[in-house]
Parts: sequence; C-alpha cells; structure tokens
Amino acid sequence: MQRRNFLRKAGFLTTGALLSHSTQAYQNVTPIQKGDHVLILGAGVSGLSAAYMLQKRGVAYTLLEARSRTGGRILTHTIDKDTGLHVELGAEWVGASHKRLLALCKELDLEVEDHSFRFYSLLQGQYTTPDTYQPDVAWDKKYKGLLEGFLTKSEKEKKRLDKIDWWRYLVSQGIPDRELEIRELNDSTDFGESIRNVSAYSGISEYAGSSPNNEMDFKIKGGNTQLIEKLTEKVGTDKILKNKKVTHVYQDNKQVKVTCKDGTTYTGHKLICTLPAVAVLDIQWNPVLPELQIEALQQLQYARIIKSSVLFTERFWKDEALSIVSDTLPHYFFHTTKNQPGPKGVLTSYTIGDKAHIFSRLSTKQKISRICQALDTAFGDTESLAETAVYYYWADDAITQGAYAIYDVNQWYGIREAIAQSFKHVVFAGEHIAEWQGFMEGAIQTGEDAALALLG
Repeated sequence: MQRRNFLRKAGFLTTGALLSHSTQAYQNVTPIQKGDHVLILGAGVSGLSAAYMLQKRGVAYTLLEARSRTGGRILTHTIDKDTGLHVELGAEWVGASHKRLLALCKELDLEVEDHSFRFYSLLQGQYTTPDTYQPDVAWDKKYKGLLEGFLTKSEKEKKRLDKIDWWRYLVSQGIPDRELEIRELNDSTDFGESIRNVSAYSGISEYAGSSPNNEMDFKIKGGNTQLIEKLTEKVGTDKILKNKKVTHVYQDNKQVKVTCKDGTTYTGHKLICTLPAVAVLDIQWNPVLPELQIEALQQLQYARIIKSSVLFTERFWKDEALSIVSDTLPHYFFHTTKNQPGPKGVLTSYTIGDKAHIFSRLSTKQKISRICQALDTAFGDTESLAETAVYYYWADDAITQGAYAIYDVNQWYGIREAIAQSFKHVVFAGEHIAEWQGFMEGAIQTGEDAALALLG
C-alpha cells in the first residue's frame, strides 16, 4: 500500500533516502560507535538494504536468515527451462513512484521494463474488453474528487477515515452497485483481502496520488530476484548466515545476544529486526518487548494470497498487456511473461482471502482446470493448451504466514506506531511498518531508515 501524501511532504535525509516511517520510532536510539557490530535479522530485501547501507559506511554486520535462501518474499521461478520463461511467485511490481527502488536498480545496473496492463473483466459470465467497458461517468468524476480531496485532509480527518472500512466508505459516498462490485474485486487484489477488512484510510491513501497504473508499472528485467543477487554480492555472502532461525534475543546495557534454533549464538552492539510480525512474536525476548508492542503485533494480519502460474503452449490471449478481473474462484489474471520472448506464455492467477485458501487446497490438476474453466468463457478451449503450472500460497509460508501486512479498521493509526517502536538496542524494519507498505519500496526504505537511525 502507499501513503503518497506523506511521501510528498517528507524531506530527504542527507543520504538521499526518504524517511519512510515515523521518526518517533527512533527517538530513543543511541547511534553506533566506531568498531560496533550490527546484527540483522532477515536477509530479505529490507535486511539486505540495511546491510548495504552499513557496508557503504564501513560498519561491521552479520545477517541471520531463517530460510535456506535469501530474498524473503521476492521469489522468481523459471517455469520453462527450455525457453527460460520465468514468473514471480512473490513480489511482482516496481511502481513509477518507487523512487528509491528505481534508484537502487540503476545503482546496481539492473534494467526495469514495462509491466503494465490493460483492464478486462469477466463478470457473471460476460467478458468485457477495454474498448467495450463503459464506466459510470458520474461516479468516476466523484471518485476522482474524493482522491484529490484526500490529499488536503487534516490528520484528524484521516484518523476518522481509519475508523471505518473501505467498503462502507464507498457505499456512504453513493457508489453504484456495479462499480462497487468491480472495486471489491479489483481493490482486493491490492490488499489481499476483502475491502471490508481494510480501513477507509488505507483504501483511499492507496490510490490518492498514485501513478496512472496504481504502481503496476514495471518489473526487473530477468526477474526480481536479480535485485537480491546484486545486493547479496554487494553485502558479501560471507556476511549472510542461512538456516539461522532466531529463538532468543537477550539485551543488556552494552550489547545484544541472539540464539538460533541450532544452538549457535551471535553477539552485537545493535540489532535491526526486519522479520514479519509472526516471526517477531515467535522469539523469546529478554527483557520482553513492551506490552503495547506485543498486542499490536498480535493484532496485525497478513493477506492470504496464492499466485498460480499456468504455462500455455501459445499466447491465445493475443494482447500482451492482458489482465482480467473476474468473479470466479481464480479471481484475477495477468500475463506475467509480458516482454519475455517465444510463442509460449504464462497467465498468472492472483487469488486472495477465502478464495485463496480454497484454491490452495486443490491439486495442481484441479487448479489448472479451474483457471482454464474461467478463461474458456473468453477464449474457448484453453485447457488443451496448458502445459504445466507452479504456485505458492503465502498463508502457508512458515516464516510470514501471509503475503504482506493488511491494516484493518482503526489499525493504521492504532497499532503501526507501536509495532515500529525501537526497543533498547533493537530497531525494526520491513514492509509492514512502511509508508509504502506491501511493496518492495517500503521494505527497502525501512531497511535503510533503520541503518541510518543507527548511524545517527
């Protein structure tokens, strides 16, 4: 999610990195001293970005990663070894407004390519193309006015929006039934759950001031995992210890000691924790985290999302920029191999919430069948062209238990500050506390912010 109004008003730090979450989280942080060693929990893009910032300043660090790989929720998969076609089972998009991520790609000599799509719909058995879709003109005008008006709202007004859900707010503004159905289906792909589970503040701030494509603009050429590989190279593979699930964190007046499940221990002067909420709660902290912080972490939910990519022997959909929002079980489709050469192609189904859980329990064959059944309405027989499929259900992920955080009613202003609050020698980072929450951009910015806070 994006908090663009905040980002427009925020000033640049001396390093050029945007402050992506409240400075209140760092009020009690004592800067590191010469010779200090920093421990970083998590070698996803947030942890790697923090390490890269420290590496530039000559600060010693060690990253502890619970998985057997780096990258966290960035996960590129080659679905066809013969052609090299690849898909993203995790983070997909680089937004036009994601300035720090774009700058980092340029710095690391990574090319981004167009990954924007055109809007098709498949509702109640009717297939609608961009050329035939007729929006409600009156509502469209009013909705644009609501987005523009949000940018000038006071903090008090924004907090009031946080107390109701996005669905209820749209209804209160007179949204027509047809437009409400489309917004429910379309917006839920951004949040990962029904818009009834999203605060109106989170909903409207997601789209106010967005790029024309709602930040679905680019991806990294060759796969988003290339960002992880480049950062790993810069940070140093010898500094990253894998299969290190942290079980205990002990702090005294001078240092912090971390114990892992395999019995190994590591000591540092400061710690940057980039772990998702469930992983933070799984650690025994001594002294214990503040009660308000624990309660906030326990309240934060993560979106249930399954990405299911089907490889087809031909690109029968013709339009390379195809995306379809539907009321079927597979929910949303897009051409994820856009700009990748060859006759074969992949359509990815992006399924959220209860639908995602149901879909995850189907066999691979059943998943392909349900996806093709939905597509058949628009394209005729498609299952005979399906070659294979790959999928990942993030709610079953042992580390995150969800794709990314989702802020429900009364939570953005209610719990985010508590989750982000530093604690003794520990500072926190990750997409779940970022202004650009839910994106790689947010993970990067908070990782950098945490490092900068320690640097003073």
